[in-house]
Amino acid sequence: MIPKVHAGLEMEMEMAGSENGIIPENWKKCVNAYGEKVKRFPSLVWKVGHDDPRRVIHAFKVGLSLTLVSLLYLLEPLFNGIGQSAIWAVMTVVVVLEFTAGATLCKGLNRGLGTLLAGLLAFFIEYVSNASGRVLQAVFIGASVFIVGAGATYMRFFPYVKKNYDYGVVIFLLTFNLITVSSYRVENVLKIAHDRFYTIAIGCAICLFMSLLIFPNWSGEDLHSSTAFKLEGLAKSIEACVNEYFYGEVDAYGDRKSCEDPIYKGYKAVLDSKSTDETLALHASWEPRHSRYCHKFPWQQYVKVGTVLRQFGYTVVALHGCLRTEIQTPGTVRVMFKDPCVRLASEVSKVLIELANSIRNRRHCSPEILSDHLHEALQDLNDAIKSQPRLFLGSNNSQANNMLAIAAAQAGQKTHGKTSLSSVKTDSSALFEWKMKRVPSERSKETEKKVLRPQLSKIAITSLEFSEALPFAAFASLLVETVAKLDLVIEEVEELERLACFKEYRPGDEVVVRCEKPQVDVLENHLPSHGVE
Repeated sequence: MIPKVHAGLEMEMEMAGSENGIIPENWKKCVNAYGEKVKRFPSLVWKVGHDDPRRVIHAFKVGLSLTLVSLLYLLEPLFNGIGQSAIWAVMTVVVVLEFTAGATLCKGLNRGLGTLLAGLLAFFIEYVSNASGRVLQAVFIGASVFIVGAGATYMRFFPYVKKNYDYGVVIFLLTFNLITVSSYRVENVLKIAHDRFYTIAIGCAICLFMSLLIFPNWSGEDLHSSTAFKLEGLAKSIEACVNEYFYGEVDAYGDRKSCEDPIYKGYKAVLDSKSTDETLALHASWEPRHSRYCHKFPWQQYVKVGTVLRQFGYTVVALHGCLRTEIQTPGTVRVMFKDPCVRLASEVSKVLIELANSIRNRRHCSPEILSDHLHEALQDLNDAIKSQPRLFLGSNNSQANNMLAIAAAQAGQKTHGKTSLSSVKTDSSALFEWKMKRVPSERSKETEKKVLRPQLSKIAITSLEFSEALPFAAFASLLVETVAKLDLVIEEVEELERLACFKEYRPGDEVVVRCEKPQVDVLENHLPSHGVE
């Protein structure tokens, strides 16, 4: 009863406080949180436009397009000629006008072609159905709607149609059903189709004009630039990963947020780029040849380059994971291999940045991109590992003794909580001491087995003489794996340069190795479409 009375008193006091004009504490927190959001809103607006100024231009282009198309309603002569069908032009601008010219062309041509084909088929259906009676006309229209709807929907599952013309098929279905079904009750259905087609054509024309002639944004250029930035991001990740491993403090628990980790930022854009690359390549294939030499760029080759970069990125992810493992190689062991590893990572990064610069400048990469320095660094790492055989090849007798000694100490301790493996004696004296104190009873044997069983995997790892070098061995093998994956990247980039007719590399060309600040993720500039109408 006491808690209920206490709760009732609190409710009465809160109500009384509210009646007296005292704002409850939770309301103050909500008001403060809302105020903070309002204060941050101007900076957010500035940041979105500052990250990519093309967003501001695109927003003005959409606003101008909607203003122009609204003149069909606002001007009396235009409204008298088109009438209520002008709404289709407004809807077309809202749906079709995209951030890049390729995306606008893809949706605009799909919408126009779908509308035209649907209108022609609907007129044919109406012409045939009018020759029959009223009842047969209804049956014929229903059957045609079923057949065309089922056939067009089934065609949407074809990979090529789904990839290139899915939006056009949806518009085709919408227009066909609108005209065909309306023709049964409306006498002048030809005027409906005529007005719809012309208003959609007006809307598409305004969208194409804005996308192609007013500060155009090209999907091909975005794909080209993003490929170079992904190469630079991988180069940064490898160097940062090796530098943190040898110069920084290795955090086994990963307390740092992943979004703030520069290593994670470098390869994240590569791993998340599959859908973006495919979308940009599709839209770029619709764009006209706007370059100076009017070469047909092999956009699908950019997709292949992105694929090998993701495979390369998986190795970088595993390399980054070595910095977050619980079992770490001591710094005294890592320092023995610091120079060859840092040098190897630096050479790999130089190759990636040279590939990025060659793509950005549209020229062939240097024939000496795989220089002798990379092979020398790889050989130095191999020699450094061979110079320390005891770290990687331990003695079998000492391994067995250490395992038994650690097992004995673990079973003999009666403390609660975790036992520090570093504090366990690993010599033969610890094993002898445990044997002397052991009570030979069946009950104690069962207890020892229960204690030893959960500790077996840790004991097996930590008891090995060369266990301190095992984490570094994994790190070094992954670093060497990046060199092997680098050959695949170079092959795909060279094929891209050949197909895209990049200019030849001349010995006099200055090779500048640089890492620029990457642009914003191009996927963020593509707004989702929430419907066809």
